[in-house]
Amino acid sequence: MTSVNKMKADGIEVPACICGALLEACRIHQSTAIGETAGESLLDIKPNSWVELRWNIRRFCTVATRRVLDEGDWLYSSEWWGTDSDGHTVLRSTSDKGNGVVSVLAYPSSRPNEIHWPETEKWLQQSYAQIHPGQEHNVRFRILGYQWRTLRFNDDTRQSTAKVMAAYQQSEPNSIFLMQQAHCLAVPYLKSMVSVGMTTIASCNYDFVDAVYGKKQMRILCIGHGGGSLPLFLASKIQGAVIDVVEIDPLVISASIQAMGFPAFSVMSSSDAEKFVLNNCSNIYDMIFIDAYDGDDIFPRKLWDADSPFLQALNKRLHPEHGTVVVNLHADYEALSPNPSASYFYQQLLPMSMQVPKVCRAYKDVLVGNGNYGGGKEGSGGFVFTVSVPWVCNTSMVVCRGLGMNNRNYSRDSIASTVISKSLEVENILNLPFSCLEYIKRDFTLVD
Repeated sequence: MTSVNKMKADGIEVPACICGALLEACRIHQSTAIGETAGESLLDIKPNSWVELRWNIRRFCTVATRRVLDEGDWLYSSEWWGTDSDGHTVLRSTSDKGNGVVSVLAYPSSRPNEIHWPETEKWLQQSYAQIHPGQEHNVRFRILGYQWRTLRFNDDTRQSTAKVMAAYQQSEPNSIFLMQQAHCLAVPYLKSMVSVGMTTIASCNYDFVDAVYGKKQMRILCIGHGGGSLPLFLASKIQGAVIDVVEIDPLVISASIQAMGFPAFSVMSSSDAEKFVLNNCSNIYDMIFIDAYDGDDIFPRKLWDADSPFLQALNKRLHPEHGTVVVNLHADYEALSPNPSASYFYQQLLPMSMQVPKVCRAYKDVLVGNGNYGGGKEGSGGFVFTVSVPWVCNTSMVVCRGLGMNNRNYSRDSIASTVISKSLEVENILNLPFSCLEYIKRDFTLVD
């Protein structure tokens, strides 16, 4: 900071990149005082564009709060990214749907601090009183603690991670119940899917604000349930959300309810995704999230083959004007160059990273194509883009039916600028504890 002050004293304009880098360091290390000075320096710099100014202001505004508020921040990943010996198994069973051994492991969580538990206990009592009027004085709740619960396939693949609160009624000490914490997304690829998906649909001719505040419905389809973090998070943030969840394995659904605190009263379909989409002829979805991997960490070919009945049916179920699909894909960079001598059969079983370009092309050809969607209705032009997920080897793919522009010749920069310009608005409306921009800007690639 001394060098920056000296440059200003000598009349030398401080480059935005230096102040931006300094602000990012202050955000990570929670140095508010230096962050304020760096922020003032940024405001003195003439921005090259409105988007650049928003980025500068965002860094300044989030320096002291973002990483403190997010209980699912990657800083806490060491608490649950352990081995079997670091935690204890709370559920273990064998799947008959191709997922192998399904298990749930529990790990201690350091957040929230115990000083905040009484406030949550009071909230539990108030919530109980709303459901059972007149009994609020007869029931007291006590929190036992918080844990990370990790769903695994075959003792290796971390399928999903959720934070769970354990509590009980004081009059019935044995009545322990688990409540998954809806506000906490622990795995970065889920934050990426939410960030790119919500900012994209908010950029379309779609009244996103009305959906968030419950003035209109947003129909959402989640293919692949896992521990249930994604649909639970969406339901907690979007009052108008009507969410259909499809999970092929009843054991995974059972594990999420029994061991990961997912609400038992939620309606889910234990069904094959292809059959569900083919048989569900009445619903048109505004958003579709797809995260469907089996016990061998393979994304089934029938969910991405351009000639499959699944994609053809999905094309008819996606809203023709603003329909948006977000797909989680693995992207292990060391495996991006497959051996050309590998047999056709072996290539079907390669890690998903081998198939990412094929998946993107298939979804674009079927869901965007020439702009004629769902029975011949012409859309406003669509596109597909991908972003890399920080800290883990995943890619988020977004398919959008159009941003409502008259010009269909979208460029990478125009799409990126449009989506990024909505990121701060989406964060504020949804009250997100993390930055959407952090997940949008990484390797933003338009699929040709």
